[in-house]
Amino acid sequence: MNDSVARMNEAQGNEPLKSIAEAADALAVTQRTLRFYEDKGLISPQRVGTMRAYSKREMGRMQLILRGKRLGFSIREIGEFLALYDQDPDQVVQASRMLEATQHRLGELRRQRDAIDQTIAELESIEAMSRRHLAERGD
Repeated sequence: MNDSVARMNEAQGNEPLKSIAEAADALAVTQRTLRFYEDKGLISPQRVGTMRAYSKREMGRMQLILRGKRLGFSIREIGEFLALYDQDPDQVVQASRMLEATQHRLGELRRQRDAIDQTIAELESIEAMSRRHLAERGD
């Protein structure tokens, strides 16, 4: 970690901060990815001079962002979830919104799976017909 970040942590008695390189490594993303989510307003790393310093909170937010992206949620939806988390200490509104979004996403994925299953069945049928045709020709 950058010495200035380490000194700032020790002097202020704060939780450990990570440099952008350390945060990127820990999250298995690029530094560009971190800057992208900062530009979108989803994370707000502290500044030590011109250097970004990532707190435990920002690392946690990034983990939630990455999970949301893996699950197929849009940046807008992820931003809404994060905002609700900050505004609703009991997380009732957030849980309700998450339930709604999850149900919607599950519906989308089930429709996609049905379409894929149908495509696989059609391809298997074409494959079987092609094999029969070739077998009849002796190839």
